[in-house]
Amino acid sequence: MFEMIANIAELIMKASWLMLPAYLANPTAVVFGGGTPVDLRKNWRDGKRIFGDGKTFRGLIGGTASGVAAGLIQMQITSMQYLGTFTLISIFTMSFGALLGDMAKSFFKRRLGYDRGAKFPLVDQLDFVAGAWILTYAFDSVWFSDNFLASPWIMVTVVLFTPLLHRLTNIIGYYSGLKKEPW
Repeated sequence: MFEMIANIAELIMKASWLMLPAYLANPTAVVFGGGTPVDLRKNWRDGKRIFGDGKTFRGLIGGTASGVAAGLIQMQITSMQYLGTFTLISIFTMSFGALLGDMAKSFFKRRLGYDRGAKFPLVDQLDFVAGAWILTYAFDSVWFSDNFLASPWIMVTVVLFTPLLHRLTNIIGYYSGLKKEPW
C-alpha cells in the first residue's frame, strides 16, 4: 500500500514539474491581464467577438513570461533532473501554448454562444493543457516524446490532476479578487 501511494505521489510530482511552465502561465495571465484585447475588439463572421475582453496582450505576454521564468529556474535546478529536464523551446511552447489553448477555447465558447466566464466543464480545466502539449509537440517533439509519450502515466496523471489544481487556483483567484467566478 505504501509503495502504491509513493508511486502516485511520484507521478503527481513529476507531472507537476513538467507542467509547471503551463501551470504558471495560465493563472498569471489573469494577474497581468487588462488593457487591449488580443482580438482588438473585432467580431468574427458570426457577429460575435473573436475571443472577448478576457484575452489581452498584457495577459498573454505576462503569463508567457511567467511560465518561461519558471522554466528557466527549473533548467538551473540540476538536483531534480530525475523529474525531467527542459529545453528553451519546451519552456516557451509549454507557456505560450497554454495560453493559446485557453484562447482557442474562448473562440469556440463564443461560437457556441457561451458568455464570458460561463462554465464549460472539463474544457475549462484542460484547454491550456491541450494547447501546451500540441504546441510543444509541434516544435519540440523529441522533448515532448521523452517526457510525456514515453510515460503515458504522466499524461494520465496530468489529465486527472489538472482539473483539481485548476479548481483550487480559481477559488484562490476568486477570493483574492482576481477572478469574477470561482471556476
